[in-house]
Amino acid sequence: MATKEGKHGPNMNFAFGKKNYTYLIGGILLLIIGFVLLAGGGSKDPNQFSNELFSTQRMVVAPILLMLGYIVVAVAILAKPDGEAEETQSEEQQ
Repeated sequence: MATKEGKHGPNMNFAFGKKNYTYLIGGILLLIIGFVLLAGGGSKDPNQFSNELFSTQRMVVAPILLMLGYIVVAVAILAKPDGEAEETQSEEQQ
């Protein structure tokens, strides 16, 4: 692929745009928070059971954050970059 010259030098064609990277970072942060909330809940003594394992944080909140994180990452990967939409419109008009 040849690069096109723009106003400010050569136009580099990246796979993702700024919007995609923003979504990707947000999704990864949601995943990290979800896994941190999911961790823990054990007892110090392995012979003693802890009911903390079944807390609302681990059974409801963490899985919801994880699913949202995976959805946001999928949207970041599948979304069309901003510059590509403008290029497609200008090519169609020619």
